[in-house]
Amino acid sequence: MKTNPLKCLSGLLLLFLAAPLCAADAVAPPATWHAQSLAQAILNMLIFVAIGIAAAILGYKLFDKCTPGDLNKEILENKNIAAAIVAGAVILGVSIIIAAAMLG
Repeated sequence: MKTNPLKCLSGLLLLFLAAPLCAADAVAPPATWHAQSLAQAILNMLIFVAIGIAAAILGYKLFDKCTPGDLNKEILENKNIAAAIVAGAVILGVSIIIAAAMLG
């Protein structure tokens, strides 16, 4: 038995286009995570701050493990300013990535 590819394609197109239109009426609007009060906004901010600081520290520690030597020892004991600048750049870079992820 031979099937017409144009008929199959039009049937699939109808299926994919009609299903979202029918489902849109039955679905309730999604709940938003945006704060409804000042206390809720402050709580959300504190949660984001805690997650952001933890992720920045984790990113710095991961960078320290991936590079040769001990970056903390180099900065604190040897007073290496170049190592401190690199560490600051790593923390700043990780923080920018975290902020972009939280915003978008």
